[in-house]
Amino acid sequence: MKGPLSPMAVRSGLENKMPPGQTTAGAEAEGLPKSKPFYLAAPVKIWGGILAFAVMLAIFAPVVTTHDPVTFNTAFRLKPISPEFWLGTDSFGRDVFSRLIYGARISLSVGVGTVVISAVLGIVFGVIAGYFRWADMIIMRLMDGLMAIPGILLAIALVAISGATLTTVLVAIAVPEIPRVVRMVRSVIIGVRNEPYVEAAMCVGTSVPFMVWRHMLPNTLAPLLVQSTYIFASAIMTEAVLSFLGAGIPPETPSWGNMMADGRLYFLLKPELVLIPGVMVSLTVLSVNILGDVFRDNLDPRMAKRL
Repeated sequence: MKGPLSPMAVRSGLENKMPPGQTTAGAEAEGLPKSKPFYLAAPVKIWGGILAFAVMLAIFAPVVTTHDPVTFNTAFRLKPISPEFWLGTDSFGRDVFSRLIYGARISLSVGVGTVVISAVLGIVFGVIAGYFRWADMIIMRLMDGLMAIPGILLAIALVAISGATLTTVLVAIAVPEIPRVVRMVRSVIIGVRNEPYVEAAMCVGTSVPFMVWRHMLPNTLAPLLVQSTYIFASAIMTEAVLSFLGAGIPPETPSWGNMMADGRLYFLLKPELVLIPGVMVSLTVLSVNILGDVFRDNLDPRMAKRL
């Protein structure tokens, strides 16, 4: 009767059976789950909590702030952090903390408004392009034309033509995002258009609007939810860039992009004027993107396995 094999013998046997170029370390690691990046390894509740915290601050801004975020007061310009001014003041004597909180309102409102505008128009044009073959080429060539123009340049052009208002900025940021929604909705509609349950609904005389609403649109909800998170994050970044370049919301309006634009001239003296709103933009965008990845993994497990 043979005794148990020694670890060296087992290892030697493994090496003899391996293909050329493969090591035992690779074989032993095969099948183990891949390590996630550090920002994905953190619990989802942390990133969700960061986003929820920003939303709550935006909602209760008048309660948590004690200074007017717009009024100039040159007697208090560039004050350091103190009990009266929690994050100091900017070059116009405005409280940085108050502007940061009210800036969350503007930035998050831009994100939500962009998602709503792009989703509504994208669904309408996507359904028409996916269901009616005669309209497919016209709509998709129009969308291809929009996608060929850089989003920032298109937004700057629209703001320059219509003026720098919150509504104009919303439309300018939303228009470049519409083709993404149109292409996604169109592909879903084309995929389900010839399904048996859709053909059965057509045979019994179901009207096209009801059939689209009842049998087709529900299939777009999952991918649309994931797409909306990325559009939301992209809108916040675009608004910050436009405001930083002076082509966004009016300069006196408290937004994170305007705060960075106002503080860039004093970066060496008070770098926190740029860093604090920049960190808020980064954390918010990162939180939304990670939540979008979580939604995608849960709504499409096959994609999660491939990643």
